[in-house]
Amino acid sequence: MQLGRRLRLAMTIGVAASALSIGLIAPTVSGASAPSGTIVWADAPGASANYIFPYMSCTYFNVNNINQFQFMMFRPLYWFGLPGTAGISYPLSPAKAPVFTNGNKTATITMKGWKFADGQTVNAQSVMFFLNMYAADPGGYCGNNGSLSIPALIKSASGHGNTVKINFTKSLNPGYALYNNLSMLVPMPKAWDTTGGGVAGKCSTGVYGATSTNVACKNVEAYLNAQSANFATYTGKLWQSGVDGPWRLTHFDSLGNATFQPNNRYSGPVKAKVAFVKQVAYTTATAEENDLQAGKVTLGYVDASVLTSPAKAPGVAGPNWAPLVSRYNLLSGSSWAFNYAPLNFNPSDPKAALIKQLYVRQALQLGIDQTGIINNIFKGYGFVTSSPLPPFAPASISAPVNNPYPFDLAKAKALLTSHGWTIQNNVQTCTSPGAGANQCGAGIAQGATLSFGVIWSSGSPSFDQQWATQIADWASIGIQFTHSTGRFNTIAAGCASATSGYEMCQFGGWVYAPDYYPSGESLFSSQGGFNVGTYSDPQMETLIKDTIFGTAKLTAFENFAAQQLPVLFEPNSAGLAEVLKTLKSTNGFKADPLLNFMPEYYHY
Repeated sequence: MQLGRRLRLAMTIGVAASALSIGLIAPTVSGASAPSGTIVWADAPGASANYIFPYMSCTYFNVNNINQFQFMMFRPLYWFGLPGTAGISYPLSPAKAPVFTNGNKTATITMKGWKFADGQTVNAQSVMFFLNMYAADPGGYCGNNGSLSIPALIKSASGHGNTVKINFTKSLNPGYALYNNLSMLVPMPKAWDTTGGGVAGKCSTGVYGATSTNVACKNVEAYLNAQSANFATYTGKLWQSGVDGPWRLTHFDSLGNATFQPNNRYSGPVKAKVAFVKQVAYTTATAEENDLQAGKVTLGYVDASVLTSPAKAPGVAGPNWAPLVSRYNLLSGSSWAFNYAPLNFNPSDPKAALIKQLYVRQALQLGIDQTGIINNIFKGYGFVTSSPLPPFAPASISAPVNNPYPFDLAKAKALLTSHGWTIQNNVQTCTSPGAGANQCGAGIAQGATLSFGVIWSSGSPSFDQQWATQIADWASIGIQFTHSTGRFNTIAAGCASATSGYEMCQFGGWVYAPDYYPSGESLFSSQGGFNVGTYSDPQMETLIKDTIFGTAKLTAFENFAAQQLPVLFEPNSAGLAEVLKTLKSTNGFKADPLLNFMPEYYHY
């Protein structure tokens, strides 16, 4: 459940696995040797880390901060994803597989006894620390979806030694409980249980749900949030004492440039093989491409606009960009994600009455030439998106859904005409107000126009070309857009709010992580933690609940979303990564669909 900059593609080792599997993923383990060499890894343009505390709001809940920064240092309770799969890897997790009993109302978790960098054991108390904070301030964490998720679903929780026991308020589908709830938990060290000045916070040791624990946790949370807002603290004792992943941070600046070195106390099976990993921030694709041409980058990204030859197939790389062909290999792949543009249903927005009309959303969707954009702008590196499910979602979770709104400008224009709209001064204008079947719709006044505002993330020429194409096609049928661009993190923080001034925005798509089962509650439930457009529909609520509390597949949910358009579905980029030819990995390079960055697998 996090934002993913569309061009970002993490590369790790290659393994064969299905797109989604509850089964075990075993990582390849190589022999130990002294780490040597440096990897210079380029951020996607405008998308760099800016928050270190794992308990965070939706402002910071994105791939840049989680999968490709925090997870390098702070391992989640359960690790998901390796190349080709979004499944779980118990060998890479600090906890053993959960055991569900009591009619799936109880989950028992046994920790493996890994160590934090300060020597503390990653134990039950470490998990209870996160759970206690979650109970104290559910709204402070972006993973919260009200009654559809923990902590609301937890009746009681306790931890002793290496064992955590969670009693749920109702029977949960074990897969949902693991993939979309236990997956969210990040064990936290006792060193973080403080309000500063050496004062113990008593959040990690309190009784779950007790008033005194809630008060203590809110105080600790406030202190840690303040420290996370201060980049100068990132390499200090507070944060680095809590490292239980394979990497520790030794440099960080306000631009997002970071340097990592191996964590010698990492307890997991795959140890670091290089001495340094340097993460470099860029604001534009051109700047990054210049450094690639100069050979300054080990792993980086190119924009599709520079390629002169198309993909061999969606997600399969074709010929590389000529200036890089001697030094780098071009790689591509698909992600466990879908691309979309949120719409602003917030009643405070003056255009909300227009957005609420299904026929208006249908006209907008019919006006997106996904195939043309993929072929002509993405050079074939992309997938048509018509629902919230990722490309290649397996039949075990949903049947395929046909695209109900393929590109058709004539059909889009006729749809508006049949609902009382007439083009005047180049813009569709309501000439038949009212709530009738052939009228503009409730709340839409005579003379209202189909003119909207849109904002998207800057730095990518192909992204700019995509939106210029869409705006031009919409304008050809009388739907006018004004636009602006901004940094990824800025747009992610304020997309489609009541006061944003925009009816549509795009930051690059949605990666299903750390809610790995794509049941949509975060985005489309009225309680969703990242329902930025405040979309709400009772039928959608029912379908989501059927998939997370029952055994229903996602087919009905997927079809409803495809038809009702709670968002506009945008072409899904396959991503383009450049890898220095001298860099090696255990089993070869392949895209990780969850966009995890795992440099512990790399060596020279």
